[in-house]
Amino acid sequence: MYIGLQDLELRPVHFDVNIPPDQIHFDSKIKQSSDLHAKGSAQLLNRSLGEIRMQGELRVEIEGVCDRCAEPAKQAVENRFDLLYVPAEEAASGGEDEIDQAGTEVGYYEGNGIELNEVLREVVLLALPMQMVCMDECRGVCPVCGQNQNQGDCVCEPESADDRWSKLKALRAEIEPLK
Repeated sequence: MYIGLQDLELRPVHFDVNIPPDQIHFDSKIKQSSDLHAKGSAQLLNRSLGEIRMQGELRVEIEGVCDRCAEPAKQAVENRFDLLYVPAEEAASGGEDEIDQAGTEVGYYEGNGIELNEVLREVVLLALPMQMVCMDECRGVCPVCGQNQNQGDCVCEPESADDRWSKLKALRAEIEPLK
């Protein structure tokens, strides 16, 4: 859905959309596994500057690979958003000296409007956790043999500590009693 400046000059634009999987490309590591439902509005804040405020909420389920055990993982994303977009020309004409702290919280758009799917893509990616896990209790894989420890314990011996750190451990032992 394209939200144009001409429409926003007349009135705020409200949206209530269901976007099926594979219409938004997120990343090679994750994919959308349910419809993305988004509801909200866009409004023009300052006609002369072209500032657009996007507010709303979205709900979607994302699929990926668990960062601990490499098994499939699903993550439900529910997020409210309140974003400000200004024309890209504003950023280009300002120069680096004029970028301030508020500038890091502003998005930019080119042309005569904003593509809603791009805004929703950005909101989903920013709402994802740093690590995707299949379950909170995921034990990961054995660092020696690579067996998924959620499926059973392996018989590997733990690796011995790296001897190169022994001098630092000895130094720590000397310093600890001084405290």
